[in-house]
Amino acid sequence: MTQAQLAALTRPRQPAIPRHCTFDPRDWEILSRYWHPVAFAADVQDKPLSVTLLDEALVVYRTQGRIVAARDVCPHRGAPLSQGWVENGNLVCPYHGLAYEASGKCVHIPSQPEGPIPERLCLTTYAAQEAYGLVWVSLGGGDVSLPDFPAWNTEGYQQILPPSIDIRASAGRQTEGFIDVAHFAWIHHDSFTDRHNPVVPQYSVERRPNGLRAEYVSTVSNFPKSMQHRAPDGFVWRRVFEVDVPFFARLTVHFPENGRLAILNAASPVSARHTRLFVPIARNFDQDLPLDDVYAFNRQVFEEDRAIVELQCPEDLPIDRSQEAPILADRSSGAYRRALGEIGLGQTYVR
Repeated sequence: MTQAQLAALTRPRQPAIPRHCTFDPRDWEILSRYWHPVAFAADVQDKPLSVTLLDEALVVYRTQGRIVAARDVCPHRGAPLSQGWVENGNLVCPYHGLAYEASGKCVHIPSQPEGPIPERLCLTTYAAQEAYGLVWVSLGGGDVSLPDFPAWNTEGYQQILPPSIDIRASAGRQTEGFIDVAHFAWIHHDSFTDRHNPVVPQYSVERRPNGLRAEYVSTVSNFPKSMQHRAPDGFVWRRVFEVDVPFFARLTVHFPENGRLAILNAASPVSARHTRLFVPIARNFDQDLPLDDVYAFNRQVFEEDRAIVELQCPEDLPIDRSQEAPILADRSSGAYRRALGEIGLGQTYVR
């Protein structure tokens, strides 16, 4: 095999739009260029794992120290490779035992061990990497850099990975809800806020090349209801939201006594109206408290969000703000929608 042929086999291929794609084709192609989380890194081992991203069924696994992501279809007879296994570093198809190395190239056909291996027996592989406790995949080759989540690797910060949450809504709707500050008093009244404190003070939004940064200062405490007594009288809470389009959002909350809580809202577009939400958390305080309490509070907050996001109409996030009636507190939402439009997404980005 020539060097050019080998390079063609090992290079991530330009993806084809899935047969039953729920996205507008042009918008699918745009979203495919970015990195999206698909699984917890700890769950990706030598046993193949089935995941879906942008309507594309994938198999992900570890072999020889690297993570491999491929289309979950054997090119021989279309069997799902996620039902197979890894043996001697190769992914084995459960149907006929064909073995594929990490590059995607078929290296063994049990029924004809001495016969030729057709070049067409090669998996469609995708760019994959591990970061922030998650496995990230880019169907379009990973030319766009994965945004930073600095707190995750900062000395003195505890790394926390709550369970993921499935949401029957678009990733855009969920991401916009995460950066929305006007809903705190109404949606999160049971978890940490107070409906008697609904006013949103004026806040600033800075547009950035890849998204936005919004700084919001208010008297709304971020402690759970059971810990509200720990909030000092008159303490002013500072929240910094940073978004990298399309669906990567960071929140840093300034707690009393120089405490910092950093939350990564990583919304994975399984399909146009199915989002799998991953929420890595890093904090420099309360590190002796049970993590089960963190998981429960995180679940409560995001379940409160899920309950309303799944009912929003239209289901698709309107890029054109004239389709809805914005209010002054929507500065961050407006900037987010403009940023999505600037990367080329259509008015709804789904069919």
